[in-house]
This record gives sequence, C-alpha cells and structure tokens, in this order.
Amino acid sequence: MRVSMADVAERAGVSAQTVSRVANGSPRVDPATRARVEKAMADLGYRMHRAARALRTGQTSTIGLVVSTLASVGNSRMLQAISEAAAARDYALAVVTVGERGIREAFARLRSQGVDGAVVLNEATELARDAQPPADLHLVVVDSPADPRFSIVQTDHAAGARAATTHLLALGCGTVHHLAGPAGSFAAVERERGWRAALADAGVAAPEPVRGDWTSASGYRAARALVGASAVFVANDQMALGALRAFADAGRRVPDDVAVVGFDDIVDAAEYRPPLTTVRQDFDALGRRAVAALIAAIEGGDAVAETVPAALVVRASSAAI
Repeated sequence: MRVSMADVAERAGVSAQTVSRVANGSPRVDPATRARVEKAMADLGYRMHRAARALRTGQTSTIGLVVSTLASVGNSRMLQAISEAAAARDYALAVVTVGERGIREAFARLRSQGVDGAVVLNEATELARDAQPPADLHLVVVDSPADPRFSIVQTDHAAGARAATTHLLALGCGTVHHLAGPAGSFAAVERERGWRAALADAGVAAPEPVRGDWTSASGYRAARALVGASAVFVANDQMALGALRAFADAGRRVPDDVAVVGFDDIVDAAEYRPPLTTVRQDFDALGRRAVAALIAAIEGGDAVAETVPAALVVRASSAAI
C-alpha cells in the first residue's frame, strides 16, 4: 500500500502542508518539526511521487550524466559513485553518451528528458567547454580548467602524480619515465604536469613521454618503447597492466629491473602481478561532491570549484630496486 502525505502528517502530528514543505526542501519549517517529519517519512517508507513533485515545483528531481565512454574503469567507477550519490539525495539519474552526433545532441537528449541539470564527466568536459552549453541547463563538470559557466569538481591529479614520481626517484632510479594519457585529456595533462614538476624539483631532465589512450592494450604498445627504463609512472592502472605485460615479454622483472606506479587504484590493482603501487582517486567523494554541487546550483546556489586529494598507495611493483 502506497504511503501518502496524509499518513506522514498523521504520524508526525503536523499538517499535510508541513509535510509538503519538508518534502520540497522549503526553509519555512523549524528544525525540530522538520526532524519529526523526516523521521515519520523514514518510519513509514514514504517516497515523493516524482511526477506530482514536478507539477508543483517545476523540477523533475532527475539529473543527467554526460560521458564520452563507459569502457574505462575510471568512468565506470564515476558512474557508480554519481548514481549512488544521486539516489541518496532522492534524485533519479539519466545517462547519455556522446556519440557521432556530438555533445549538443547529448544535451538535447537530456533536455527532452526534463533533467534539472547534468554532470559532465572527464573527456566529455572538453567538448562541453567548446560547445557553449545551454544556458537553462545547470552543469557540473568533473576534471576541467576553471570556467565561470559551471561548477568544477576534480581530483588533485598533479599532486598525486608528483607524489608517485617522488616515490620512484627515492628508490634511486636516476629518472622516471612517463606513460601518459591522451593529449586532449585534462586529467592526463595534469598528471604529466605533476610528473614534470617532481623531476624539476630533483634537478632531473624529463624524458620524452610515450602516450596511450587509457586502455591496457595501448599501455602494452607504448611500454615497448620503455623496456630499458628503470622506473615508469603510468597515467592510469589499465595502461599499467599493459605495461607490466610488455616488460614481462621483454624479460624485464618488476620491480627488480623496473619499478612501476599507476594511477586510480582500481579495484583489481592489488591483484596485479606484482600488486600495483598506484595513486588512489576517491571516486565516491568525487561523486558525492559533484551531485551536491549540481543540486546546489539547481536550487539557486553559486558555482563552486572543489578539489579532492589523491593518495599514494605503495605496493610490490615499486619495491626498492
């Protein structure tokens, strides 16, 4: 049996209008009453009917996610994090990928679904910046240079890469080579910047980086140019997996002959052979902050710029060489 506002009002000892105000986030409810109504909602398992709420407020309580691909582990992890964060705020999520028809078509599809705003993820952010997003669509972008048109939430990629490179230098390897991500990726550029900064701090010239496309296959191909290296910082864990295979095929032992550090700390990183030293991205925190920033914008708040720290996780792939 569906729980109604009247049921909640009776349980909380308030009017149905007060329940409606609480459900719609109105500030015109004192904290004690709000807490009593929210407890009654939780006790009864009350859920606001989205269509009815949309008619009253003009908002659908649905947000969108724009992504170039879900094939990469990082993007899939962000989808899960944003989906869970949206559900915790009682928002539905509509996902669109940027196909051949481009970012404008993706935005048009979201608007046709009546979303209140959208999160634009990673590689799609460059497309969003260049496309002049619709003025009536609130946006939060994950990983982007500063832009006054929307809120930005990002990992501190440069600091994480700097920590990884400094760790490798401390092993006494002389220099650290870099297997970088795509040149057009903000995250890849920032990770390369952190790598270069750590080498500069140590007075070491930066070797020419080799580049992949985030996939393990591209990591394998690119790493074949680095088989003589003694230390490699790889821009993500998937490419690091390919690099480990390339080194093994070349007869180079990790970490005895070459130390390897990745980035992301994907779920399987500790199961690589050897277990992979990597920089951990807090995908859950990124998802929570992106959704919170978007809902705040939908409710009339100002744009924000937030940076989530990244932490080095040392495992066997970078033991002393």
